[in-house]
Amino acid sequence: MYYFDHCASTPPKKEVVRTMAEVMERHYANPSSLHRAGLESAKLLARARAVIADAFGTGANNWTFTSGGTESNNMAILGAARQNKGRGRHLVTTRIEHASVYETFAALEAEGFRVTYLPVKEDGRIDPEQVEAALADDTILVSVMHVNNETGAVQPIAAIGKLLRGRSHTLFHVDGVQSAGKLPIRLVEWGIDLFTASAHKIGGPRGSGLLYAREGVALAPVLAGGGQEAGMRPGTENVPAIVATAKAFRMALEEQPERSRKMRDLRQRLVGMLRDIPQLRLNGRESVLDESGEIAMAPHIVHFSYPGMKPEVVIHMLEERGFLVSTQSACSSKSSKPSRVLEAMGMPPAIASSGIRVSFGDEHDEQAVASLSRALRDTVAALAPLERKEGRIETT
Repeated sequence: MYYFDHCASTPPKKEVVRTMAEVMERHYANPSSLHRAGLESAKLLARARAVIADAFGTGANNWTFTSGGTESNNMAILGAARQNKGRGRHLVTTRIEHASVYETFAALEAEGFRVTYLPVKEDGRIDPEQVEAALADDTILVSVMHVNNETGAVQPIAAIGKLLRGRSHTLFHVDGVQSAGKLPIRLVEWGIDLFTASAHKIGGPRGSGLLYAREGVALAPVLAGGGQEAGMRPGTENVPAIVATAKAFRMALEEQPERSRKMRDLRQRLVGMLRDIPQLRLNGRESVLDESGEIAMAPHIVHFSYPGMKPEVVIHMLEERGFLVSTQSACSSKSSKPSRVLEAMGMPPAIASSGIRVSFGDEHDEQAVASLSRALRDTVAALAPLERKEGRIETT
């Protein structure tokens, strides 16, 4: 079985599993306890925070451990908005954000905040000039994802961070769940104030995530309870998962340059093979790099549509052939509605309702991509009678 759904979740690395099992077995004491066993757990917690900080090039106190990307995004956005509402109530985000961001902004609208949702171009990317045009005197937060979880479109984070410099009352949040360990990330250089990541996207344990907050950035706590994680995330820390998370991120960031090169080659091969299947339509740019040489598409994601065909039909037929892919994001895969992301890119209903996502992992090679391409051709050929029976749906 070929697993091509790494954007949804990745198989945990063996080294990470061993580390987590060892800590679970030996260091089960509460890190808040004052006895020796508790102090040993606290030391492991501090060490894990230092490993994360070193991997990202920041201070250790900038990091909070959470239960995953969704909680991190909620803590960053809700915390920033509520903490700074005295300075303003205007927020800026995009129409293509992950549900954990998009729905959080909707909740803030119900609290009386004004939200500007920026459109994207046909390739799924926003224009930094539109961000600048949307800013108002009372804008307190701009939130833009780094890599779109459906199409793989990469947003111009460095350019946005540059235009926000000098606006001390406007915080910049970046959802990095699909980019950490896959693309270069420069938190300080790019002027990022808040950054979120998730361990199970890079070979780490599920239910473990990160929230970065630049020095001096204060957030209103979302949860009430004890004083763990500097009062930001009350509740007994999951020390085994946190230590395993630190190991996973250290490994992922060390391996990122080579991983990006490998994934880029695999993506180019699959995109080239998709050109030979006229029923399928690639969503987003063909090339990883844009005309200026900037990274425009994530190297580990290929997204395409089969207009007029239900995506679950394609997914199940590929699974019968030994290939696991997905539709939309894992959080939205059971929805029959057209993709909100593809609609924002201006795609007609036939395309927006039939998206398929392929996402690569470390185990994939040229042979795996070639096998997937053959399976796609066989699947399309097998569905041809159904197409003729129902008639092709116009895509323009």
